[in-house]
Amino acid sequence: MKRTFHPSKKRKLKKHGFIKRNNKKSGKKILYRRRKKKRKKLTVSNN
Repeated sequence: MKRTFHPSKKRKLKKHGFIKRNNKKSGKKILYRRRKKKRKKLTVSNN
């Protein structure tokens, strides 16, 4: 049986990256909440 998780940096950034988050209203809300919590990493792309 094939495993469900096959990591890919490119796919990860396309789905959960900063640009993707910033393009949607709901994504902007996520960034706002994470800034409010003083998160060091806002999104997966901030390495």
